[in-house]
Amino acid sequence: MTAIFVRELRSAFSGMLGWLLAAFLTAASGLYFTANNLGLGLSDFGYYTLYQTSFVLLVYLPVLAMRSLAGERQARTDQLLLTSPVSVWGIVLGKYLAMCAAFALPCLADAGMILALRALGCTGAALASNFASLLGYYLLGCAAIALCEWVSGLTESPAAAALLSFAALLLAFLMPSLRSLFSAGSAAALAVFALLAAGAAVGAGLRSRSLTLGCFLFAALAAGLSALFLFHPVWLVEALGGVLEALCLFAPFERFVNGSFSLSAVVYYLSAAGLFLFFTAQHIEKRRWV
Repeated sequence: MTAIFVRELRSAFSGMLGWLLAAFLTAASGLYFTANNLGLGLSDFGYYTLYQTSFVLLVYLPVLAMRSLAGERQARTDQLLLTSPVSVWGIVLGKYLAMCAAFALPCLADAGMILALRALGCTGAALASNFASLLGYYLLGCAAIALCEWVSGLTESPAAAALLSFAALLLAFLMPSLRSLFSAGSAAALAVFALLAAGAAVGAGLRSRSLTLGCFLFAALAAGLSALFLFHPVWLVEALGGVLEALCLFAPFERFVNGSFSLSAVVYYLSAAGLFLFFTAQHIEKRRWV
């Protein structure tokens, strides 16, 4: 894993792309920092800089991660990687940690801006709040990197991986607003869960190569959803709300921005990162033995 980590990190900064991405994200933070924190004399770096520039991650992270696995398939080096003595988790974690280390570079620049505010008279409480916001910002990025790495493993085109990752992150970014569209009641919840059940059935059928299993799974899920819709429709609405809340990848970051350290947000981001890394490892394991 260490060899892959060093290889990926060196590859990220051996050309201009890694440095340009770091400069792009640092420049975005620097502009808001200069205009809001320095120009207006505001000490809240978390809200007026990090939160206001979080949308930049929608571009930065997909481009950072687009070549992690898709680039290997495009260059036809994936088979060499899969047959190497490195374990699947070593491959996944080596690439993931290298991207997290690359993302840490502009975050270190943000830490320098926070220390500059301290030198200009920022209070100790504001300093702690700003560093807590930076921690939440970094965890948000790490969770999104795991998502982008998984998407990169689904295609052999880095450009397609970047576009799909951007679409997934944009959906997560807009999800708090989109949740209001699903507040009509249990009928909307039933339709959404029926689509999810169909997707799960298709996935199970393709993975097991058994049409019977896929049909049986969909019939069982459909029967359970129908029973809930008839007897406990409120449960469907509450479950849909929970699912949509789990998809709001950017929303937990707001808890850090409000000036408090959120342990639940930390657990959420670590769990999200672990889940997508697991998906990535499973996909690579499947390709390794096909």
